[in-house]
This record gives sequence, C-alpha cells and structure tokens, in this order.
Amino acid sequence: METADIQARDHAHYLHPFTDHKALGEKGVRVIVRGEGIYLWDSEGKKLLDGMSGLWCVNTGYGRTSIAKAVYEQMETLPFYNSFFNTTNLPAVTLAAKLAEIAPPGFKHVFYTGSGSEANDTNVRMVRRYWDVLGQPQRDVIISRHNAYHGSTMAGASLGGMEGMHAQGGLPIPGIVHIGQPDYLSAGRGMTEEQFGIRAASWLETKIHEVGADRVAAFIGEPIQGAGGVVIPPSTYWPEIQRICDKYGILLIADEVITGFGRTGRMFASELVGIRPDLITFAKGVTSGYVPLGGVLVGQRVADVLVGQGGEFQHGFTYSGHPVACAAALESIRIVQDERLVQRVAEDTGPYLASRFASLDNHPLVGFTNSCGFVAGLNLVRRKGATLHQHEWFEPEKAVGMVCRGHMFNNGMIMRAVGDRMIIAPPLVMTRPQIDEMVALIRHCLDLTYADLRERGWVKE
Repeated sequence: METADIQARDHAHYLHPFTDHKALGEKGVRVIVRGEGIYLWDSEGKKLLDGMSGLWCVNTGYGRTSIAKAVYEQMETLPFYNSFFNTTNLPAVTLAAKLAEIAPPGFKHVFYTGSGSEANDTNVRMVRRYWDVLGQPQRDVIISRHNAYHGSTMAGASLGGMEGMHAQGGLPIPGIVHIGQPDYLSAGRGMTEEQFGIRAASWLETKIHEVGADRVAAFIGEPIQGAGGVVIPPSTYWPEIQRICDKYGILLIADEVITGFGRTGRMFASELVGIRPDLITFAKGVTSGYVPLGGVLVGQRVADVLVGQGGEFQHGFTYSGHPVACAAALESIRIVQDERLVQRVAEDTGPYLASRFASLDNHPLVGFTNSCGFVAGLNLVRRKGATLHQHEWFEPEKAVGMVCRGHMFNNGMIMRAVGDRMIIAPPLVMTRPQIDEMVALIRHCLDLTYADLRERGWVKE
C-alpha cells in the first residue's frame, strides 16, 4: 500500500493513544514498517535512530530472531490457557521463578497483568486488600506525586500526577492524593541538590500528617520519573522516603515499568537508589516490548499476608500469565543476562553515554543535561544564565520542545519532547560508536532548531 492510502485508512479507523485526531488527520501519520537493532525505517524509506526504545521498552533491540522463535514455538505448543480454576502453565511458572531469582532480595512472588497500567491498578487492589486483611480497612489512601506517570487506566491515571489526564474523566478517583515531585531544576532554587532531596522527601511526611497516618496505605513513585521528563532525584531523596515509609509503617511501591530490567545499570533501579519496596511494578522491558506483559513483584511483607492469611484475592485478568508473553519474557531476560547488558550499561556504555550527552551542554540552546544509565534529558533555554536557576526559559505556549522534536524526526533522530525538555532512553544494546552517532545527530538537530528559533525571533543571544 502507498503511504497516503495507509494514512487515509488510519484516519478513518484507528484511534491512537494521547492524540488530537483532528490534527493528526490533517498532518498525516508516520508509518513505521521495519526495525533492526537500534534503527527503524518508515514507509518512505527514511532511516531513524530510535532514541526512545520504542516507548522505553525495546531493551534488546529490534530484530531478535530468538524472541520471535520462542513466541512461535510457544504458540504451536500452547498458544493460551487461563490461570483461573486452579490451573497454571509452564512458561508462567518458569518466568515467575526467574523473576524471583533476578529481583531484589525478598521478592518471591509475582502477579501477572497485560501492561504497566493494569499492574498499577493491581497495586491499588492489593494494597487495600493487605490492610483489610490486617483489620485496618480505613488505611486506603495512596500517596503519589505530581507529574508522575503510572498508566492511563482509571486507577493508573489517578495514581499518576498528570494534570491533563486528571482534567478528563473526573480523576483522580477517591483515596489517591499527590505531593510535589523531586525536580531540583524547578523547585530547588537556593538549595544544594542534597538539601533539596531532603526537602522534597519531607513533603511525604507532611501529607501523611494531613491525611492521618492511620489512613495512609502506601506511597508510590518511579525511581526516575520517565514520562514526566526524566526527573532524576537527588541522591538524598529516596533514602529519606524509605525512612519516612518505615517510620509510619506504610507500604512502598516502586513503579519500575521504565527503569526495570537494566536501564539504570541495575536489574532494578530500586537497588540503585537504595530502597526496599514492598511492591515493584514491571512491564515494557520484561519482553523488550515484543509481546505485551506486565505485573507486580510482591515482597515478603505483602505475600505473607495475602498468601498466608488473606483468603481469596478477587482480582485478575484473562491474560494473567499468558504463556506466549511469558515465553517472550524468558528469552528477553536470557539475552539481557547472556550479553551482560546490565553490566555494560553500568560499567561501559552508560558512563560513555553520560559523558557524550553532557558534551551538549555547550550548545547555545541547552541549559541543562543529566543522565542515569540509559536515560537522559536536556532542557532547551531561551538564554543561558550564570547559574542553573538563572536561565531564561521559553514561554510554554511556544511549544519549543515540539519544534525541536520535529527537526529530530525529520533528520533521522527519535527524541521525545516533554515540554521544553528533550529526553532519550535508547536500547540497551547501543554501542559506543552508535552513541557517538546519536549525539552527533542530536547536535545537528539542535543546530537546526536554534536556526529556526532565531528566524522566529524566539531566542536571545
């Protein structure tokens, strides 16, 4: 089919996630047809370097024949059977054991879902059931953060702190409240990063007192906020969050949908930031995005109650423990382990990416860069100041990030815009030469963006 025909059918029938469909119909959708390694090709033959791993998920890269083979063989053997009615299947059991092996200490159980959104819905049900079994049903409030992303289902979107999502559909649902995010750039003026980390964590204790400690069930957070713009908290933040959760006995949920399976140089980022969560949300990288799969790693504290004394947990999905998805996950994890991708990110390519990405600091349009493992972001500024908090920012209505993203896509680089922050999360298989190629592409596109903004009179020199 010609691209125009695909675009016409797409507009006629396909409703996309997070999309203004009227505007998309006028512009025409981009059609991706093939992937190999870290690259994609569209229907017009344009080659794109995928700096976002699809959507934070294609950790082992495109074109992994062994994952396709594992999926095919499982489909021929047992394409599906449910996990209801006292029934199981071999891939689901084998994956559960593998996840228990690679998870942080204390995680021996898993609850499967089809996505990260469903997994966070499961967390809400599981947390409230936990306290109900313990005779404290009033502990039903879950605290999250503004600008967090925890999915787009009713509970997932409520846990998230995205104002645009909450403006539609009467969200958040009752029993979910929010505190500020640990974003030093926007809220740390006058403090060191370490001081700000303690200050930002204290907002949790303040909210616990506001709600009532006897009503708070859990706190949920991404170790690094992904969709919110790769917000990397100060080193002091998470240890203080852990201390506060311990002090008040509330459950700690780490949403590792993005950070799990090696992206930060640890199998799970909870280990990197020094926390001991009770529940870990996972999805995306568990299968490298090849087949949908999500779930919750359940720590011993919760498992002892739900498994040991909880009775029936009336929650689940048709596709919980889907054998084909679990087969894909087992092969993806094998690749990650056999190719030592976590160690490569920790010891080699992650530090190299940090160094090369930081070199973009000298660009006249870039006011701030930072990274952690294989996630990184930079902020576009109208004029650089003498210090971080003295930069002049663009007016939000100019949507400069989207201008920059346009130049990126048009020149073969997939980089995401979150406001005026440009972010990447490349496949973990990326090599040093490919990192050089990516950073050179980003710089070229920044040059094009800068020239474009100068013509519009939007930058100050």
